Amino acid sequence: MTKASPARLDAAARAEALAALPAWRLVEGREAIRRAFAFKDFNTAFGFMARVALAAERMNHHPEWSNVYGRVDITLTSHDVAGLSDRDVRLARFIDRAARDHGHEP
Repeated sequence: MTKASPARLDAAARAEALAALPAWRLVEGREAIRRAFAFKDFNTAFGFMARVALAAERMNHHPEWSNVYGRVDITLTSHDVAGLSDRDVRLARFIDRAARDHGHEP
């Protein structure tokens, strides 16, 4: 059995979702959202990334991200619908909770 692709958010749903995710920003020129995180050190950042990776894998959703020492930059978009979907919003919410658990202050 294959999983159905999520539905692409329309403009109103996208605006509503972003209002509930104030630290996330639209990526210029793309239908994607981005957020940067700063942690106290590499170990904390990597622990955060591992937690996000496990959740993303369970959701069959994989962020675009980079890490340098304690900094993690994450971009979310649903490639299968060429834009933002509810799956991006759910993962962003999880990421925000995981960041707080790992000591990130907004």
